[in-house]
Amino acid sequence: MSIHDIPALNASLNALATVLMTAGFVFIRKGNREAHRKCMLGAGAVSAIFLVGYVAHKILVRGVHTPFGGEGAIRSVYYAMLISHIILAIAIGYLVPRTFLLAIKGQYERHRAWARWTFPIWYYVSVTGVLVYLFLYVWWPVNRLS
Repeated sequence: MSIHDIPALNASLNALATVLMTAGFVFIRKGNREAHRKCMLGAGAVSAIFLVGYVAHKILVRGVHTPFGGEGAIRSVYYAMLISHIILAIAIGYLVPRTFLLAIKGQYERHRAWARWTFPIWYYVSVTGVLVYLFLYVWWPVNRLS
């Protein structure tokens, strides 16, 4: 594995977190608290591993960002998505642990109230994390040989 493999690994972790969050949502809607708990804790763990990988990659590339190769309207779409992703990802750094803590303490009504906000934001951040990877490395990569 090289430094160039980290973004794909991180995108895979985000995709796995999205799958776990989706399953957790389905389980709680069906009243299966135990399966919900396991899925959401798994999503939290996968997201934490993602964060370590993301920070490690930024350190290894010395903060250099990957340029976006798209032009025209797609460039505006990408940057609007990226800006909202970054702002909401910062919020998730507080919202997810807070929502988890309420559940761990057994404060389920407060947990549910927080989760109504936390879940869609976390879900958006997770999905757009995968999309950012696809935009940068798959769909509109910058030719690094020129």
